[in-house]
Amino acid sequence: MANFNKVILIGNLTRDPEMRYLPSQTPVVEIGLAVNRRWKGSDGQQKEETCFIDCVSFGKQAEVLNQYMSKGRPIMVEGRLQLDTWEGKDGSRRSKHKVVIEQFQFLGGGQGSGQGSGQGGGQAAPRQQQQQPPSQSQDNNDMGSQQPSPPDMGSDEIPF
Repeated sequence: MANFNKVILIGNLTRDPEMRYLPSQTPVVEIGLAVNRRWKGSDGQQKEETCFIDCVSFGKQAEVLNQYMSKGRPIMVEGRLQLDTWEGKDGSRRSKHKVVIEQFQFLGGGQGSGQGSGQGGGQAAPRQQQQQPPSQSQDNNDMGSQQPSPPDMGSDEIPF
């Protein structure tokens, strides 16, 4: 039997991206995603639930997410589920699923709109990186008054 591990989510960031670097200087960003579900219950009342999902990205994608995303902004992520396990402070075994991002698409309009139109390609103002790897100086990342536009992540990659 074949195995398949693919997740596609559309939601809003619950917090600003958290950037760090591995000892190999590989960028890693962690984001929290809130995905809402609305339905009508058997009693006819409108119901809603929110699912909170932790996601992680590596390399250039991590840098782009850190630069252009912020709390409340809508995004579509495609990736795979990964189970993290560890031992808690009390000695108990703990585990948590997270999504390892393989591709993503910016959604919504300009900065601060917080409303996703679902059309993709939104223009967001870049955020300043919170941490720099030890081998890079802040001066190398100073772009003066020009701010880059978010890269086109390829809307033709989305299969809907």
